[in-house]
Amino acid sequence: MSTRRKARLSVAAPVATEATAITQTPEPAPRVFRRKRAAPAERALAGPATLARGEPDLSQTPLEQINLAQLAPRTLIAPNFRAYELTQSDLASRRGIANGFDSEQHLRSAIHLARHVLQAVRDAFKAFTPNSVYRSQALERVLKNKPSTWVSTSQHATGEACDIEIVGMPTLALAAWARDHLDDFDQIICECYDPRVGPNSGWVHISLKAPGQGSNRRQCLSYVPDASGRLVYVTGLQAMA
Repeated sequence: MSTRRKARLSVAAPVATEATAITQTPEPAPRVFRRKRAAPAERALAGPATLARGEPDLSQTPLEQINLAQLAPRTLIAPNFRAYELTQSDLASRRGIANGFDSEQHLRSAIHLARHVLQAVRDAFKAFTPNSVYRSQALERVLKNKPSTWVSTSQHATGEACDIEIVGMPTLALAAWARDHLDDFDQIICECYDPRVGPNSGWVHISLKAPGQGSNRRQCLSYVPDASGRLVYVTGLQAMA
C-alpha cells in the first residue's frame, strides 16, 4: 500500500537580465515553510496512522503496542498485509469454526511473521495471499481429524508459521529462495512437492519464532514419502521421488 505525496511546486525567482540588473532590485525568493515531521517515537506515542480510506495503519507500530481490541479486519499490520489475512481459512469459513486469535501473544507472533517473512516474499515476488497463518486449536482438530481433547503443538497454533505458494513458481524453488534470502527462520519445510503433478503441487511451510520465544533453529526439512509410501519428514529440501 503506497501513499502518494503531492509534488511541491517551487516558485522560480525572477531571472535578472543584463538590462534589468542595474535598474531593478531582484525580489527575494519566497520563503517556503515545511512542517517538521515527528520522530518515529513521537509518531508511535501519537497513536496509529490512518490510511486515505480511513483504515488503521499499524504497519510501523511496535508489537508491544498492538492489542486485539484495536485490530479491525482491514488494519494494515505490515506494509502489504492486513489483519484478516492472518486468520483467513476456507475450511473455517465453510465449517463455521472460530479462528480468531486467542491471545495477544499469538497475535503479535503472527504480525512479527508477516513483517519478516510474508513481507520479504511479497517484496521479491509481488502480491500473493498466504494459504494459512494462524490456526486455532478448534481448526487444527478439524483439519487433522483429532478428538476434542487433543492439543496441537503446531507453530500455526501460536501464530509463528505460515504456508505459502507463488503461482507458477516450483514449490522447491520457493523453499530454496526462502532458505537463502530470509534474514532468519525457525523451519522451512517443502511439503508434498511432486514436480510430476505441476510446479505448484505442495506448499512451503515457514516458521519464525517471535521475540522472546527462543532462538530460531534455521532447520530445512521436506515432507515426502518413504520407501513404504508413508509421508515422513526428512532433512534438507527435496521433491517427492
